[in-house]
This record gives sequence, structure tokens and C-alpha cells, in this order.
Amino acid sequence: MIRAMVRRAFVLMAAFVAGLTPVTCLGESSKRLPAKATRELPPELLSLLQQKKMPKNSPIVMRIFKQEAELEVWKQDSTGRFQVLKTYPICRWSGDLGPKLWEGDRQAPEGFYTVTPELMNPNSNFYLSINLGYPNNFDKANNRDGSFLMIHGDCWSSGCYAMTDEQISEIYSLARDSLLGRPSFQVQAYPFRLTPANLARHRNSPNLAFWKMLKIGNDHFETTQLEPKVDVCDRRYVFDAQPSPNSPQPLVFNPTEKCPAFVVNPEIARRALEKRRADEREFAQLVEADVPAASIYSGWDGGMNKAFLVQFPGRVTLAKVMPYASYIPPLPPIPWIDNDGSLTSKWFGVSFSGPMVCDRASFPSSRC
Repeated sequence: MIRAMVRRAFVLMAAFVAGLTPVTCLGESSKRLPAKATRELPPELLSLLQQKKMPKNSPIVMRIFKQEAELEVWKQDSTGRFQVLKTYPICRWSGDLGPKLWEGDRQAPEGFYTVTPELMNPNSNFYLSINLGYPNNFDKANNRDGSFLMIHGDCWSSGCYAMTDEQISEIYSLARDSLLGRPSFQVQAYPFRLTPANLARHRNSPNLAFWKMLKIGNDHFETTQLEPKVDVCDRRYVFDAQPSPNSPQPLVFNPTEKCPAFVVNPEIARRALEKRRADEREFAQLVEADVPAASIYSGWDGGMNKAFLVQFPGRVTLAKVMPYASYIPPLPPIPWIDNDGSLTSKWFGVSFSGPMVCDRASFPSSRC
């Protein structure tokens, strides 16, 4: 009896010790990490981190721009703000400008994505890969589907953002180090840099309303250098929402139901509004000047940064799919209308001179 009790105690102790054993693999708990996934950052990048006063394990935000074929890694510095650490030319992306809609359309995603440790693949067939987590709550609410949409190596793409193996080695390591003791990092994927000039060029695109919605989050980030908090309700993105003052209950967002009453931090809202109004004026001037509008459908399957054109000739070809813009479903309109009725308010929301509030009294529409 005593021997059995001792044996049982040893078994329980072994189980307890096993539970304390650290996970040895990022994204997989049972396999040893390959050397390529544990490689230290190169000395030049470590030196750059030091110069920019960015702790090695501080948070990151990745920003992707299709048209420019660039991936930016922003990292939090010692002041708590995000700064650009490094910009990587994208070796290959597929599809056309615009969001991914369904499996097999070759579209690389656009939107705001959350990458957790489970989405980091150290054993990828494309050297190393980072799953964007598509479809996110917004995509699902709008009946969009697809799977295995990645940032990876090997410079081949079918709905992904493909880098060289050397690039993804650095990007993967930066992502890995930022996840130490942290649940996730954010990826912002855009069709292009959301400047008034680019929006004016693409003013005829059926994706324009979607891109203007993304611009809200873009403006929050660019004007504050803080990662925007992202929620989804009424089938649209909501940024930096917080409960109304003295609200007795926390905010609960349902991606397919109307938005709860919320406010936005007045300082964030003020900075974003100033930028939007300036952008709106420039956009209106460009449209009035009748700047040339880009074709709705490019006719090409994706793109590549010009830095790789000589190294990888022939990888960007004429698209073999139907014109993407011909089957884009409409999004619900943004219901917030500013008192001045400006284009800024119709595109981006209410006036931010005070806290932004969405409630039934002010907005009787069921969209609110």
C-alpha cells in the first residue's frame, strides 16, 4: 500500500513538472524548433534597435502596402510609441488591388489582422511563414473565406505576401521576439499608402468605401504612433472604441449586429480628424483638377517590388482570372453623419471635436 502511494506521488510530481516545462516550439508544442526559426537577428539589425532605443522584445506592428510592394516593421521604442524599424521590399504578391473574397481568388488580404504564436510556422514549405489569420471577424461577417494566407519566403505567391528567404528570416525573428510574454501582434494590410493622391487615382474603384474604412485605422495609427484597438460590429471595422463615461457595463461587439454605444479617446479622435479634414481638402482639389484615374482592373496578377524585377523576371504575368472588380459585394454604409455634413464625416464618421458617441437617441437608424 505504501509502495503504491509512493509510486502515485512520483507520477503526480512528474506530471506537475511536465506542466512547468516551457513550450519548445512556436506554433507547435511537440517538435523541436529548426535552427532557422531560432536564429538571432543579424548584428546590423541589433545595432539599429539600439540606435532607435527599441527593446529587443518590445511589441511590433507590421504594415503592408500592395501597390508599393513594401512591408514595414514598426517597433515600440522606450517612449511607448511605434517607429519604423525597417522597410522590406515585397518580392511577390498576387491578385489585384482589393480585399480577398473567397478561396481560390488569388487575392492577398487587406485589413487588420492579429497574429498569435500559433500562427507562426517554423516548418513551412516556404522557408518560414506567418499566417495572417484570415478570415478575421470582419471577413467572416461579410461572408469572405479562404485559408493559409501568409507572409512567407521563397518569392512565390498565390494569395500571400512572399518575401525572400533572407527577408522572412529577419521578419520572423522580429515577430518571434515580440511575442515573448505577449499574446499577439497586429498586421495592417493596405492596397496602397492611403494618401489623398492615391485615393483620388482610385476614385472609380468599387473598393473605395472599403479603403476609406481602413483609412480610419490608418489615421489613428499614423497620428498617434500607437497601435489602434480594432473591433468589428455591423459588418465594419471600429477603431479605439471605449465605453461611454460612467457606463456600468463593458463593451461587447458582435461582428454582424449593430454597434453598442461607445466613445473614442478625444485626443486620438482630434488628431485623426485634423488629418482627415486636411486629406479631404487635398482629395477634393485633385478630383476637381481631374487627375487621371487608375483603371479599375489592372489586368495583371499581383506585383513585385522593382528591386526584384531583374532577379526574378517573368514572375508577374497577365491575370488568368475574371476582372476582380466585377464581383465585389457592397459593404453597409457607415451610419455616422457629422453636423457639418462634410465628405469627411460621410467617409470616416462623426465630428471628433468631442468624444465620439453612437447611440439610439442621436442615430435612430438600426445601422447604429
